[in-house]
Amino acid sequence: MYMKLIQRNMYLDQLISIKGTPDIKIITGVRRSGKSRLIEQYMEWIHTNEPEANIISIDLTSLRYEDLKEYHNLNNYIEDHYKSTKENYLFIDEVQLCPNFELTINSLHSSGKYDIYVTGSNAFLLSSDLATLFTGRTYEIEVYPFSFSEYLEYFKSNDIQKAFDQYIKIGGMSGAYPYKEQDEKYKYIGEVFDTLIVRDIQQKYSIRKPILMNHIADFMMDNISNLTSARKIADTLTSSLDEINHKTVNVYMSYLCNAFAFYKVKRFDIRGKKYLSSNDKYYLSDHAFRYAKLGTKNMDYGRMIENIVAIELLRRGYEIYAGVLYKKEIDFVAMKRSEKIYIQISDNISEERTLKREVEPLLQIKDAYPKMLIARTKHEEYQYEGIRIIDVAEWLSKDINR
Repeated sequence: MYMKLIQRNMYLDQLISIKGTPDIKIITGVRRSGKSRLIEQYMEWIHTNEPEANIISIDLTSLRYEDLKEYHNLNNYIEDHYKSTKENYLFIDEVQLCPNFELTINSLHSSGKYDIYVTGSNAFLLSSDLATLFTGRTYEIEVYPFSFSEYLEYFKSNDIQKAFDQYIKIGGMSGAYPYKEQDEKYKYIGEVFDTLIVRDIQQKYSIRKPILMNHIADFMMDNISNLTSARKIADTLTSSLDEINHKTVNVYMSYLCNAFAFYKVKRFDIRGKKYLSSNDKYYLSDHAFRYAKLGTKNMDYGRMIENIVAIELLRRGYEIYAGVLYKKEIDFVAMKRSEKIYIQISDNISEERTLKREVEPLLQIKDAYPKMLIARTKHEEYQYEGIRIIDVAEWLSKDINR
């Protein structure tokens, strides 16, 4: 099946900026988000800009490198291909397929001879594990599914409103794009999610209750953007299954987040300037997983737009929280260094009363940080009592660094 490629400049620029640093570079992100393709593009960039460089590239999913799934063999192969008169770049894709890979990586890193880049299945290469696995400093680049602006580039679309209508249904898993029928696209996307749970998480953690894991994932998908807790899920599922311990549910939820299936967003008390420990919100790494797994009977555009904006804010480097002010909810408090933005999300604000309801919590915030309402306006941006009202497709299509 033919798969068109686009250059993912945001990630490529990050890799180029850290080239030559002594860190072990770790490429992470949800399965099938394009980590391997990104590495290929980066190697092409090096080859073009440093034609004399020595690039050692190993894809452990390929039978060609079957013998290198033993860490001594992996080490020996790399050392045999080292060239002392050149800059040596080492790329290992799906590194977790070699048991004890960290022994080889640490040994090679301590030699100081290689600029090292690795990708791996996410459940096996967690942020929380990196400090334990590697003795050297690591630098992590997280790759997300296609953004809306990348979707526009892929399909060469100039009508952003029509394109957004499609993006909200198809999502950012670009492996689904070559399929012609919507059912085929969702079959692909659903299989990616099932592989994520069944193969990665069950294999990593030896899950004893895979059916429970699936039920928890379905509940979290069905409650995107709602306040959710392990106890609430346990109570709900207990009515349809055997009695379920909320501690087990909490552990399984953490596994799903570790594998980048979901992102947890904590609540933040804007007035008290403190984080709240009770109830969090969860967003899917790609909103189309929900349609692929639960069906499209209830599209619920408002919540899906909220999911899309949440992932886009993370993609743009913001930390995000769900704001609380005088028992009113602010969808997102987005922070990046000294920058802070308050954001509300809505599907349709064509009626005046809906607009007023959405902006009311923002108007109650007394500090001077920017406030924004992102909605399906299909109009140019305008201001309402100092609040930016911007169309979601327009906002998503802007440059990533804006």
